[in-house]
Amino acid sequence: MVKQKMVKKYSASMEDYLEAIANLHGDGKVVKVRQISRALNVKMPSVSAALERLSEERLVLHEKYGDIRLTPEGDKAAQDVIRRHRALSRFFSEALDINKEIAEEDACRIEHVISPVTLERMIKFIEFMEACPLGEANFPKRYRYYLEHGELPPECLEKGLGER
Repeated sequence: MVKQKMVKKYSASMEDYLEAIANLHGDGKVVKVRQISRALNVKMPSVSAALERLSEERLVLHEKYGDIRLTPEGDKAAQDVIRRHRALSRFFSEALDINKEIAEEDACRIEHVISPVTLERMIKFIEFMEACPLGEANFPKRYRYYLEHGELPPECLEKGLGER
């Protein structure tokens, strides 16, 4: 059984705001309402309302027209969202060979609903695929062949991997 860290669950919208604040601040910049508005493609009054809710939850520090900072609890929640997002995006692009743009979009949607167990298994699968690519270094290449041709590659059939 996979051991899970318990992080309080917030709405998908609130997680998006926390993630955006963390990413904007991670660039070493002071975070302002306008930057969040641009990053999330939402109107500034929506950002202000969200910041008010995040302040009530003690996840951000923000005074009207001032800088926005995550509290330690807000940063922890944001880092959890970022971790889920990166793991999903990486799984989609590296394990499933989905282009990066689609992988990013799907990760943004799924990061809010994926169970901790499924997420950890996806991370473990990527780690396993890198360390032990099913006996051969060309596992991703064989998988891409399967996706492109709709059939198992000849070397899988030769080794009996295609038999059921």
